[in-house]
Amino acid sequence: MQKKLSPLSKLFILLIFLILYTPIFFLIFYSFNSAGNMYEFEGFTLDWYKELFGDTRLLIIVLNTLVIALLSSLLSTIIGVLGALWIHNVRSRKRQNTLLSLNNVLIVSPDVIIGASFLILFTMAGIRLGFYSVLLSHIAFSVPIVVLLVLPKLQEMSPTLVDAARDLGASRWNVLTKVILPYITPGIFAGFFMALTYSLDDFAVTFFVTGNGFSTLSVEIYSLARRGISLNINALSTLLFLFTLVLVIVYYFIAQRHHRPAGMGGKK
Repeated sequence: MQKKLSPLSKLFILLIFLILYTPIFFLIFYSFNSAGNMYEFEGFTLDWYKELFGDTRLLIIVLNTLVIALLSSLLSTIIGVLGALWIHNVRSRKRQNTLLSLNNVLIVSPDVIIGASFLILFTMAGIRLGFYSVLLSHIAFSVPIVVLLVLPKLQEMSPTLVDAARDLGASRWNVLTKVILPYITPGIFAGFFMALTYSLDDFAVTFFVTGNGFSTLSVEIYSLARRGISLNINALSTLLFLFTLVLVIVYYFIAQRHHRPAGMGGKK
């Protein structure tokens, strides 16, 4: 039986949500302001969105951001799943903890340090800063996140499932594709969507590894904000927030589908 929250706890949670979401709703509200500022609301208009969609350079940057996010999320998910399987299959507990600690270093390290490190690495390796440097950086900081989300599902899985499949004559490939991967699918989806969100959101690392002629949304919004207040930033940020919201909703329905009770016709 779940414990009910006290009125004070509910009030505290409501206050936290207000602090978090009020600036976002304030930004969205003024993206429709015809006055062109964030001081007084003169009237409703879609001019800032029309101007945004008429900016070819900005649309290219949006496309760059989406391509980087999707590619890095897909590749980091594949690498992260393989890494989680490898760590899970390590017999030595001490070695397993060492690998987990090394995996966690990139998560707890400051973004500025990671970005500067990648900048030095790419410069020394002679890799030109641009699309590939940003892609490699995003894959690198997304892989540990995927590992951390997939590994608990592997540890949760009963070894008897694998043993039963092997006793029935299943090959290693069949065990992997028909037993292990279906079981850890929720963790894989969680890792993919988390990596996608991190890639779309990242600024610090991307700022270090972008070159001339290539940019992402986070870096572009920062550049626009430095020039002064423009409601183009509000419109762009609103669309980015809505896109992220759609991702969260999609992930929620995928997670619900995999956690639906067997009696309801879904997967257990």
